[in-house]
Amino acid sequence: MNNRTVLEAVTPSFSPLYQQIKALILQSLQAGEWKPGEPIPSEMDLAARFRVSQGTVRKAIDELASENLVVRRQGKGTFVATHAEHQVQYRFLKLVPDSGDTDAEGPAQRTIVDCKRQRASADVARALALRTGDGVLQVRRVLAYAGVPTILEDLWLPGAPFKGLTTERLRASRGPMYALFEAEFGVRMVRAEEKIRAVLPDAQQSKLLDVAPGTPLLSVERVAHTYHDAPMELRRGLYRTDTHHYRNELG
Repeated sequence: MNNRTVLEAVTPSFSPLYQQIKALILQSLQAGEWKPGEPIPSEMDLAARFRVSQGTVRKAIDELASENLVVRRQGKGTFVATHAEHQVQYRFLKLVPDSGDTDAEGPAQRTIVDCKRQRASADVARALALRTGDGVLQVRRVLAYAGVPTILEDLWLPGAPFKGLTTERLRASRGPMYALFEAEFGVRMVRAEEKIRAVLPDAQQSKLLDVAPGTPLLSVERVAHTYHDAPMELRRGLYRTDTHHYRNELG
């Protein structure tokens, strides 16, 4: 199959050429040709591989960099982004201390409450593009800052890609959960969408977050996707906002 045929197979013929090159690079990322943290070929090498100009490759990589899929490093090249990197690992977590100094606060202390296999309910199946009753993993954890439980999270993962994930493995992991997913299960979360609303916790949620019943909390429901918009995680978080706030940069 020549390059023209490959390009036509990946994206519609009316797509700009750089978008077609971007799709081919994404295809290689998804296939694991270049692993998280590893360098991708130079613009010159990619241009020769796809028989296009370096400018076209550069424009494709610019878009991938703006989407946090690759990271440019001055004088070193372009690398596959990884959730193990400090500037990437917390980009989906928008809760920040009222002081605004996230670094001074330090990383959250994580407590894995549970990790169990179950059958997907209708709403979980819909979010993860599964069938009702398919196998999923449900994980519950609490994130605390300075010893104060601040975030309670329930998350659901499709069973097949995360076969072998257990409470023990989660508790033994010292890095971000998404870094564990990409390193041990080959699943990299590249995009997420969220729904936010104010809610009241139930009795168990109040106990885990150490708040009085009836305390308003911020509910954040997130669906995280891997390459090609495949949903890989449904996460429902309850956030205390007495010392923290949800911060999102627009534009």
